[in-house]
Amino acid sequence: MTQEREPFLLIRNLVKEFDGVRAVNDVSVAINKGEIFALLGSSGCGKSTLLRMLAGFETPTQGQITLGGKDIVGVPPYERPINMMFQSYALFPHLSVWDNIAFGLRRDGLHRDEIAARVEQMLSLVQLTAYGKRKPHQLSGGQQQRVALARSLAKRPQLLLLDEPLGALDKKLRERTQMELVGIIEEVGVTCVMVTHDQDEAMSMATRIAVMSEGRILQVGAPGEIYETPNCRFVADFIGSVNMFEGSVTVDEPDHVIIDSPECRHYVTHGITGTVGMPVSVAVRPEKIAVQAEAPTAAQRAKAGEDGYNCVQGVITAMAYFGNETLYHLRLDSGATLKVSRTNAARHDESALKRDQRVHAWWDGADVVVLTS
Repeated sequence: MTQEREPFLLIRNLVKEFDGVRAVNDVSVAINKGEIFALLGSSGCGKSTLLRMLAGFETPTQGQITLGGKDIVGVPPYERPINMMFQSYALFPHLSVWDNIAFGLRRDGLHRDEIAARVEQMLSLVQLTAYGKRKPHQLSGGQQQRVALARSLAKRPQLLLLDEPLGALDKKLRERTQMELVGIIEEVGVTCVMVTHDQDEAMSMATRIAVMSEGRILQVGAPGEIYETPNCRFVADFIGSVNMFEGSVTVDEPDHVIIDSPECRHYVTHGITGTVGMPVSVAVRPEKIAVQAEAPTAAQRAKAGEDGYNCVQGVITAMAYFGNETLYHLRLDSGATLKVSRTNAARHDESALKRDQRVHAWWDGADVVVLTS
């Protein structure tokens, strides 16, 4: 019988208190070798404190951290096979790029030939071979970020920690650097834990995401799982944009559920764990909703599950054009607001909707997420 291998990084029942307040509250999570694992949450949720405990900068109040099967809670930061890259990059302004990368290797007492070989390898990896003699202020923000990454990887850590790694970059540069960073990390094969409050960053870089709130992990999963099947109202509302309807279950069958809310009757084409009369939230993403001036046809209504379900009417009160899509805000007849995004597939759309126009909106019963907590 084959024994199941223990995860590379295992966090068990981790707690960190400051003046009696739990910044990290009973967190347990397992991270596999080679993963890029993101801790995602708003400011003050405990993600940075958790990262600092992994680095050894904070001592847990209780709990266990094992790396490669070894407990590292009592190990000082400089003895852990871990490197951390800070948001500010923390490059030495008086040293060249080459010497910044070599700094930690010299502190470790490596032979100069080994130092030279590793620095050149890292410069090649981050595509900065021609920039070795420059000072940090002579580089762009994206180049400085790559130098900081090269310095972190030069010591060949078992675990790389990234604290808001792209927070100092502008939006366009950040998007380009995300893919570069993932490619470098995957090429080296290092396990990575990153902290971010940027949902797009977590979704595009991480193999798995842990959503945190008030010191706890609410859900762990792949980006698609977190987005499409959130396990609670907080995760659904925090990740991306979502429409939330409050209602109660009126029909509960194995293959479908009907939920009544003030806005409409919702037909859900799958069963849920619930009972008739139970209060629930119905979550529908804006991009899952169809919108047009005319009433939906019989074929379009059929996609909603049953005639008369998952359909609403309203007036467009606001709209925002983003190039690839347009976001509409609809004031429904119930008084609620519905967000709908529509892909701009054609350069000139003859059916483009206008502000103050009355429209019909509907969605597929399979695209509804029912939340009970």
